Amino acid sequence: MISKNDDWIARARALAPVLEAAAPRIEAACALPADVLDALHEGKFFRMLLPRSFGGAELDMPAFFQVICAIAAGDASTAWSVSQSSGCSMSAAYMDPPAAREVFGDPRAVLSWGYSSGQCRAEPAPGGWQVNGTWGFGSGNRHSTWLGGHCHLADGTERTMLMPRSVVRVQDDSWHVVGLRGTGSDTYSVTDHFVPAQYSLLPRATGRDQHQAADARVEPEAERRERGALYRFSPMNVYQCGFAGVALGIARAMLAAFVALARGKTTSGTNLTLRNDSWTQTRIARSEARLAACEAWLLQILRAMAEESAAGYPSFEQRIRLRLASTHAIHEARQVAEDCYADAGATAIFESHPFERRLRDMHAVAQQVQASAAHLQSVGQHMLGLNPPLRFI
Repeated sequence: MISKNDDWIARARALAPVLEAAAPRIEAACALPADVLDALHEGKFFRMLLPRSFGGAELDMPAFFQVICAIAAGDASTAWSVSQSSGCSMSAAYMDPPAAREVFGDPRAVLSWGYSSGQCRAEPAPGGWQVNGTWGFGSGNRHSTWLGGHCHLADGTERTMLMPRSVVRVQDDSWHVVGLRGTGSDTYSVTDHFVPAQYSLLPRATGRDQHQAADARVEPEAERRERGALYRFSPMNVYQCGFAGVALGIARAMLAAFVALARGKTTSGTNLTLRNDSWTQTRIARSEARLAACEAWLLQILRAMAEESAAGYPSFEQRIRLRLASTHAIHEARQVAEDCYADAGATAIFESHPFERRLRDMHAVAQQVQASAAHLQSVGQHMLGLNPPLRFI
């Protein structure tokens, strides 16, 4: 009997060849084309982490991670956009139900948001908030129906404001980048825009423990309205495992492409095929070990966190492990991608082959905040009995 999780993973794997074929169009347009969006919406991939009460799948986190890995093997920009919007969709768990139904009621509804410039502000106004701000890296905004903006309040706290995309100004010529071009991660802004209170939220789980109790950034549990175990994970947990999944999916696809190439390519100046070269054989085995170890470690942690969420909140120890495992996975995946590219030789530089675009996408993933080496420092601080910063944990 096929489980719900197995079905989602199988459907994602079946979609990967379609995405791979569409990847050149996705990159050229700096956006997901209509046929790709149709396939994603038909498969409900943007609704994986949306609560069931609003028409979502409320998929568990280990399965979500494997779905993102599978989609990324087809196209990294698509996987990145799905992962980002999936984390954003968890906002529904923190909203007044009528407002959540307005935002997510359309089967093709997608919420996305970017990073605050640091000058984004929300001032109290009758019935809501007056918002001014500019946000960058709005991945997937071009196919989104709503956009979010993280805002600083006068008391030093933050809230997220949700706004129909039609009311924001999008700088749609701002995304000129080396990789992940298809995410269309534009900069957008609003000036003196009123956001009703019911579209303002704090979309973070709040498992209080000894490491959090004294932290002023811990949000009130009353904000969370959905009781499902999934919503004891935070969006940060989604981005950690999701973007690690993007990196691992890219590396998996590059390794598969290199194995296929090595079966027939002859080393320059010799009659020896790469297949029969001992160094190539060793490199392929090491690359497989790197990727399989990262995948297994992340799944182990996510399953442990899911078990803990069934009774309470994921423990701080597991969250620290996820922080380490996700950052490590991106670094390991980048190394595998670089090895495959190098070993493919001159073949890899041509756009007609799958290596050069994926290498660029991989390096774009590895430049993003989830891959920052500073996270390793935070984990080391914890292991040494210090109190690391909590923002990315």
